[in-house]
This record gives sequence, C-alpha cells and structure tokens, in this order.
Amino acid sequence: MEAWSTLETTPLRSTYQGVPDVTGCRPQPRVVVAFHSGYGHTAVLAEAVQRGAEKAGAHVTFVAVDAITDEQWHELDRADAVIFGAPTYMGGASAGFHAFAEASSGRYLNGTWADKIAAGFTNSASKSGDKLNTLNFLAAFAAQHHMIWVGLGLAPGWNALQASENDLNRLGFWVGAGAQTPQDGGIETVHEADIATAEHLGARVTAQAAALTAGRAALAEVTV
Repeated sequence: MEAWSTLETTPLRSTYQGVPDVTGCRPQPRVVVAFHSGYGHTAVLAEAVQRGAEKAGAHVTFVAVDAITDEQWHELDRADAVIFGAPTYMGGASAGFHAFAEASSGRYLNGTWADKIAAGFTNSASKSGDKLNTLNFLAAFAAQHHMIWVGLGLAPGWNALQASENDLNRLGFWVGAGAQTPQDGGIETVHEADIATAEHLGARVTAQAAALTAGRAALAEVTV
C-alpha cells in the first residue's frame, strides 16, 4: 500500500451537528476504523473519522485492512462499533476491501460481529462516481454480519443558492460519508468539507456506540 502522511486540518465547525458529548462516558466505547486506501485519499478520510471518534470520547483502533494483523482482527472482534471505509473504483468498493470482507466470512458464520454498530465512508474522483454503490455494499456487508448500521445523520449541503461547497455533506449522501478528490491530486487535495464530514461521522458513531453500550450495561444490572 502506498504510504501517506497525516494532514494538519481544522474542522469547519467547532461542534458536530446533533451529536451529544459523550466524553467521560463509561464504559468508554471501543471504535475501529477499518479501511482500504489505494493512493492515500481514503486514508486521509479514515484519519478524520478517527479524530472525530476520539474527540467524542472513543477508544479508537486504526486498521488498514490490506495489512491487517491477528491483533487487529481481535480488536475488531471486541469493538462496540466498526466504521468501514473504501475508495470507489470502477463503480464499487476496491478489491483490497473486498479481500478483507471475504476474509471475515468465518466471523459471519460465528456471528462474532452481530449487534455491533457499523457505518461507512468512501471517496472517488468524480462528484458522483457511483459512490452510492460502495456505501450500499458496505451497509450490506454489515447487515450480513448482523450489525446495526448508522447513517451520516446530516442534511445535504451545497444544494441551495446560499449554500457553499464548504458545507458539511456537500455531496449529499445519507447512507454514509462520501468524498470527492481529483484523480490527479495528492492527499493534500482532499476537500476540507469532506474531511469535516468524516470527522462528524466518527463522532456520530461514537455517540451511538456509547448509548448502546451504556444501555446494555444498565439492562444487565436490571436483569441480574
């Protein structure tokens, strides 16, 4: 996999829309960002998802799925939430992510990831680029594992006269976070609004995971 470097970025908004502050929540939600990146652009988004989740109070594990280790498989197994990411190539998720998905089949058979929170993000060179195919694949993949899918939770941006390409969710996706990066651009050309949208996704998933784990803990106390 091609190497990438972390970009210094600033979110376009100081708070995440509609996301409660769960920092200090116990038990601390465990979130894994599991992604494939061919040229580094999707990795920039994965780093943004990680930042959003950490700022919201999660313990986050960062997993490049084409170099996954046994320990990282274990982190996936004990996570409360998994946020999947893949670039969109030729109308669908990358082969690198598909290889990981197929390698997870034993966990599908055993129900290892059942009832975990799941979400997803993708990137392509075109503003549409058939990204929805990739997001739908990620959601179907999660559903086969009996996971609980969480959408982006943002209204579409950049769709009115007073709107701007700097809006969150500027490309107007609901299933997950979608980003657009020029095909001849380096990682520094990943759009700041897309980075901020990915951060929002990480924070939103963390809040949902915190609510779910706290609810399960409370239910366990009641039923003991």
